[in-house]
Order: sequence, then structure tokens, then C-alpha cells
Amino acid sequence: MTPPAPGRPARSRATRAMTRGWAGWLFVVPALAFYAVFVLRPISLTFQYSLYRWDGIGPSTWAGPANYGKVFTDPALYDSLINAVKLIVFFSAVPVLLGLAIAATIRRIAHTRLALVARTVLFLPQVIPLVAAGIAWSWLLSSTGVVNQFLSLLGLGGVTRAWLGDLSTALPAVGMIGAWVLLGLCTLLLLAGMSKIDPALYEAARLDGAGAWREFVSITVPSLRQEIAVCVTVTVIAALASFDIIYISTQGGPGNATMVPGLQIYYLAFSEREVGTASALAVVLMVLVIACALPIQLFTKDGKR
Repeated sequence: MTPPAPGRPARSRATRAMTRGWAGWLFVVPALAFYAVFVLRPISLTFQYSLYRWDGIGPSTWAGPANYGKVFTDPALYDSLINAVKLIVFFSAVPVLLGLAIAATIRRIAHTRLALVARTVLFLPQVIPLVAAGIAWSWLLSSTGVVNQFLSLLGLGGVTRAWLGDLSTALPAVGMIGAWVLLGLCTLLLLAGMSKIDPALYEAARLDGAGAWREFVSITVPSLRQEIAVCVTVTVIAALASFDIIYISTQGGPGNATMVPGLQIYYLAFSEREVGTASALAVVLMVLVIACALPIQLFTKDGKR
């Protein structure tokens, strides 16, 4: 028998590695194709439409950056962006801060039946369809709703109003609905992160005389950096891309007090037949979402080093 030629085993190993690599790409190709057709193509078409004046049916005319100029000069369009930024306070800050407090409380009673009940009740808004939640809260916050009836029983009848129909309270009321929806998700994410913290850290802190507040500030919060970043990212995107709750509860009113970009895009494209302007607003919204989410991710990445 003749000995194998030098270098043949190396070539065969390289051939097998290349074959495995191509086989791996074959599994990835369907997902890439799906992503290209249903994500990248719509994004590119939206950017293309944003450079034209088009009613969605007839011929289009070149507009260049004029549609983007309209987004920042038309008060109705610009104010919708400002409203979305304001909603970040309610959709993001309230659920994350309140979720931290609730998660820390549940962790201390983790072995009791009350903790299980609390987790279940808090997560229920995630199970309820947002349309149903919007309808329910519309009833609760109406002029004759349960909220006003409760305030009247407490002797605060002068405070009652149609919370979703008042210019000064409509946006905060919608924001509180969003906070109620997202609170359970943030609480459970933070509670899961707390379960991974080494109990020895708390024992060492107690030996040094640290109280509950010092443990929370010095151990719990720094250890939840990743979970807090996830909660903030999810809630910020939910605030900027909000649509269904506002469409059901206020439809952008009263006036334009609760108008947000998602709802404005819908009206521009399907009611006013201004597809170019709607596409420009959609592109601006996408850039705004990236501009808000990317720093959070970079901050989290730096925290891993």
C-alpha cells in the first residue's frame, strides 16, 4: 500500500470544514430571505416613498427632502413627535422605577403565597389584548367612570373630570395606561435578575451594618444593570411606537393632545392620502427609536467590560 500523500489530511479537514460552513449558511438563508423581504425591503420602499408626493394610487412626483421639512415645520407632525417623547416618562420611567421597588419587595417575601399572587396579578396586563385594555380604561376614566366615582366617595368631587377628554390630562392619562401595561413585564424581568444575585453579598453587607436601603442602592441596583437596560429599551420603544392604546382610547384627541407618530402616520397614509409625508414621518420615527435605543445598548455593553 502506498502511503497517503503529504498534506492530504489537512486538505480533507479543510474541505469538511468548508462543507459544514456551507451547510450552516443553508440553514441561515431562509431566515435572511424572510428578513430581507419583510423588513429590509419595506424600509427601503418607505425611504423611497418619502422622497415623493404620492396619494397611493395615481402617479407620483419628486419632492426630495420637502416631506422631511414638513415633518419638522408642520406643528401637527412635530407635536406628535414631542408627545411621543413625553410618553417616555410614563411608559419607561414609571414602570422601571416602580418595578424596582415592587421586585425588591417581592424578593423579600419570595417564599410566601403572597409573592406568587403578586407576580400573577402584575403580569395580567401582558396577557390582556391592548385593544381590550384601551376600552376598559376608557370606561374607567370617563366622566361617570369608576375613577371619578371613587374620587367622589373620598370627597374629591371637584377633581373629577373626563380624564381622556381634557386637554391637560389626556396625555398623562394615556401614559398611565401604558405604565400599567408595562409594569408587570418590568417587574418580572427585574425580579428574575434579582434571583441571580449572590446572597453572600447581602450577608456581607448586613455584617457591615448596612440597612435595607443601602443594600438596595449598593448591591441590587448595580447588579441589575443588564435587566434595567432591557426594561428601558423595551419601554422606550413602546412609548415611541405607541398606537393601539391611543387609537382605542382617544384616537389622538382631544384636539391633537394625544397624537403620536404611529397614529399620525396612519391618518396621513390612509385618510389624507399623503403617502410621501407619512413615509417621511415613519423614517424620522425609526431614526428617533434608534437614537434612543442605541445609547442604552452601548451603555450596557460598556458595563460588561
